[in-house]
Amino acid sequence: MMQQQPLAGLNIVVTRPRGQAKNLAQCIMQAGGQVILFPLLEISPVLDPQSLYALIARLHEFNLAIFVSPNAVRYGMEAIITASNAVSSSQLSSPSFFPLTDGSDISNKAEDGHANVSTKQYNALPAALKIAAVGQGSVRALHDYGVINVIAPQDRFDSEALLALPELKQTAGWRVVIFRGNGGRKLLGDTLNARGAEVEYATCYQRAKPHQNATMLIAGSPDAITVTSSEALGYLWDMLDSMAKKQLAAVPLFVPHARIAETAHKLGWSEVVLTGEGDDGLMSGLIAWAKRNASNKIGNKL
Repeated sequence: MMQQQPLAGLNIVVTRPRGQAKNLAQCIMQAGGQVILFPLLEISPVLDPQSLYALIARLHEFNLAIFVSPNAVRYGMEAIITASNAVSSSQLSSPSFFPLTDGSDISNKAEDGHANVSTKQYNALPAALKIAAVGQGSVRALHDYGVINVIAPQDRFDSEALLALPELKQTAGWRVVIFRGNGGRKLLGDTLNARGAEVEYATCYQRAKPHQNATMLIAGSPDAITVTSSEALGYLWDMLDSMAKKQLAAVPLFVPHARIAETAHKLGWSEVVLTGEGDDGLMSGLIAWAKRNASNKIGNKL
């Protein structure tokens, strides 16, 4: 019996950062779809990690550490493990005791969204430190590093949902560290500050706009586009001229969060499909959409 391929004949754009698109791309191909890789964000280590390592050296002073994304988990935990290894190896005799990394080891670990087996079950975090995460993708990434007890929302996956949890309501007098990339939303830190917590940021990776040519994207005649952050969607929109915007806005857009969907509607996207979280959510949304539209010759080519 032939395996069903609900995405057969469809060209689907995957915009995850390079090195983090493999799992979704494979799932799409296994379902019969053709993948157009068009990364809209570049993820890399911070250029100067010394301030990050200096903060990690004080991690025992904090009550709560929050990881805002799977990237924050991977880059943050790798830095924590590096620091812990440096301590255990008695490498603290010089001011620059933390070895630098170009991020290649972290990028390799993140290729399929999981840490290497050698780091699984490795927990270098202070025993008394509470751990929280914004979404279930971050929770799974933390599990890969042996961090099991994680405060996280179960229904919605954003800062608002995390802040609504009972565990974060009474944080007056707490010291909180937020692991994140450069920039990002301020709601989490600002709200915790307003609740009486002292908040510091551990910037453990940086996001940047890649050099892309939208002409190549349009030439691929996409039937569907997946986008996983408002920032990435903004980058895509900015690189389009007026004609290209009109063309791409007619292509169904699949997003895993209502905030991204709202941004897409404001930009003028005609069909925005809100999916579940992560690659599984995107795949479920794509397959359900494809089945609904199978009789309508979906995918009017650009």
